[in-house]
Amino acid sequence: MRLPHLGLALLVVAVWGSNFVVIVHGLRDFQPFLFATLRFFFSALPFAFFFPRPRVAWKWLALYGVLLGAGQFGLLFYAMRSDISPGLTSLVVQTQVFFTIALYVLLFRERVGGPALAGIVLAAAGLGVIAFHLDASVTAKGIFTVTCAAFFWGCANVVVKKAATESKTRINMLAFVVWSSLFAIPPLTLMSLAFEGADSWSSLARAGFLAWLAVAWQSIGNTLFAFAAWSWLLTRYGAAAVTPYALLVPVFGMGSSALLLGEPLPPWKLTAAAMVLAGIALGTVVPALMSRGR
Repeated sequence: MRLPHLGLALLVVAVWGSNFVVIVHGLRDFQPFLFATLRFFFSALPFAFFFPRPRVAWKWLALYGVLLGAGQFGLLFYAMRSDISPGLTSLVVQTQVFFTIALYVLLFRERVGGPALAGIVLAAAGLGVIAFHLDASVTAKGIFTVTCAAFFWGCANVVVKKAATESKTRINMLAFVVWSSLFAIPPLTLMSLAFEGADSWSSLARAGFLAWLAVAWQSIGNTLFAFAAWSWLLTRYGAAAVTPYALLVPVFGMGSSALLLGEPLPPWKLTAAAMVLAGIALGTVVPALMSRGR
């Protein structure tokens, strides 16, 4: 990878990793489901007027929006409200890799090799380390909720695969995200009204500058810029060269949380992080290197 493009890849994973700290600032003024609603509202509008609808069936746009919006980010924000720290969230949510692999095996009959299976076991052991060290920075409820969010992320990845399989042309993934965001808004709005009450929407008038900056960063920086840049790198270099950099997301997530929020990093957290990241590497990087060597 050329040096400027390497810098772009590192910038994207830094944006994604540090975004967990940004989420904390948004949650200080907004309830979780309302915050998620705002994220997808401003990811869709006004951008849907400038990007033509991707040539995929409406059902895939709707399903992706619901899974990513209400499923992944609704639960993620809910857990981060009080049940898990940003650094650990950035780590646990990466288990989406293994949910994606499992769903691909079930639905697309893809084969899983020994390295991937070993990676799943190692990453699960890393999560076990976290489960045995529940404290003020993580609860059992937090681990479970973020793991569910990771599952919905994996389901969303399957939807993209199905949409791409059916489409006769290459999908503009930025347009796909923009238009699918429209379908995340209704369920998140209903969840906000049902679980947080209509009074929570009065925070729109009271929210401070940092909260609205967090919304803007969620919509433009984290979703549109980072996703577009990552997709561009994937089309230029391919998944085997680009996706390993995603392993740095928890590194930036835990590092920025420790630096900016004072989240402690005791040895057990570092051990769990090493185990989970090594497991993900076994499940993704090693098979890619093996296939390139054939």
